Amino acid sequence: MEKLLIIDDEEMFVKGLKLSLEEEGFEVDTAYDGEEGLDKVRLGNYDLVILDIMLPKLDGFSVCREIRTFSNIPIIMLTARGDDIDKIVGIEIGADDYLAKPFNTRELIARIRALLRRATNPYTKRKDEIRRGELYINIPERAVYKRGKRIELTNKEFEILVLLASNPGKVYTKDKLLDLIWGFDFYGDTNTVTVHVRKLREKIEDDPANPQYIFTKWGAGYYMK
Repeated sequence: MEKLLIIDDEEMFVKGLKLSLEEEGFEVDTAYDGEEGLDKVRLGNYDLVILDIMLPKLDGFSVCREIRTFSNIPIIMLTARGDDIDKIVGIEIGADDYLAKPFNTRELIARIRALLRRATNPYTKRKDEIRRGELYINIPERAVYKRGKRIELTNKEFEILVLLASNPGKVYTKDKLLDLIWGFDFYGDTNTVTVHVRKLREKIEDDPANPQYIFTKWGAGYYMK
């Protein structure tokens, strides 16, 4: 029996959805705020997460972003808004699918089953580790090594490195990195990204002035070969 976790603060909605999913043969657990949901994902053994964007304590984007630092569990994001930007941000930070409320429960169930099928397919399983040159990145352990020596990174430095290393050749603007790593509601500016990339280069590059890992495409953004 597949075990699902619903993270949503609308109590009546959650109870109704939980009942519908249980009738389909799923085991269902619930959480009513972002922090509780994140704790349950860390401690539980779930097969899929249904995650609302608008949550107390920790919003859905932040929850999704944090889950992706330690788990590849399928995530379906929900929102009461129909904005395309929500969908784009959700998918880019690691969500697997997206539904706007209100939705047909049968459609949600179909999407759940499709994601569960993909998750059990060994050819679509995400990697838990990345190797780029002399860098070795262990995502579940949040550890980075170079020539066998561990490099201590801050959380944001690690997230930037994983994003770039997971998408070699793709150029990310400072604005996009700000959205994906810090969140759309962050009140800082792109100088924050510049500072973090500079510090990251100082830690992983032999010569930060002549980088071999994180490159700058002038006028566009950052990328990894």
